[in-house]
Formats: sequence, structure tokens, C-alpha cells
Amino acid sequence: ACFALQVICARRKYKISPPETTGHPEFERVFRAQANCSEYFPIFIALLWVAGIFFHQGVTAACGLLYLYTRLKYFQGYAVAAQGRLGPLYASAWLLWLLLGLAKAGLLAHFLQP
Repeated sequence: ACFALQVICARRKYKISPPETTGHPEFERVFRAQANCSEYFPIFIALLWVAGIFFHQGVTAACGLLYLYTRLKYFQGYAVAAQGRLGPLYASAWLLWLLLGLAKAGLLAHFLQP
């Protein structure tokens, strides 16, 4: 919701009416950052849910908070300059892979136990 509000503010600032998605470069970066974060959110939620249920809630919650922080940094960096997104992008991707590994380990342990 915070990112969507940033897009609304950018639309007002640069006078870009919906459904347009192009215009001022700063608006386009804010819009793209919000869209990118929204695209990865279902993957994040699914991995967080499965890892939390089948692996460990505490470890999963810590990974989830770190992921949300890296996505905030991604959004902030992308809004300023396209290159500003790269470090947080790699960190958030690493955390998604970690959550996938935790979910996989938890599922294997759950279904392979005698």
C-alpha cells in the first residue's frame, strides 16, 4: 500500500492521469518499482507461508522481515536511479531462494518422516 501511495503522489506531481504509465522518467521509475514489488509479492507470500508452517516460524519470520526491508530499499533506490535497485534486488532474490530452501527442507522433513 505504501508503494501504491508513492505512485499516486508521483502521478499528481508529474500530472500523469491513469491509465497512462509513461511520462516523466521519475514517475516511470516509481511506477516500475511498485509494479516489480507487486509481481514478486505472491511468490514471497507463498514461500513465507510454506516455510513458516513446515520449517520454523522464527527463522521464516526473520527472513520475511529482511525481505520486506530489502524490497523497501529496492523501491527507494529505484525511485532515485535505475542503478540504485541492483544491490537490494540481489539481496531480495537471495532471500527468496533461502525461503524456497527452507520450504523445501520443511516439506521433505514432513513427508519423509516415518
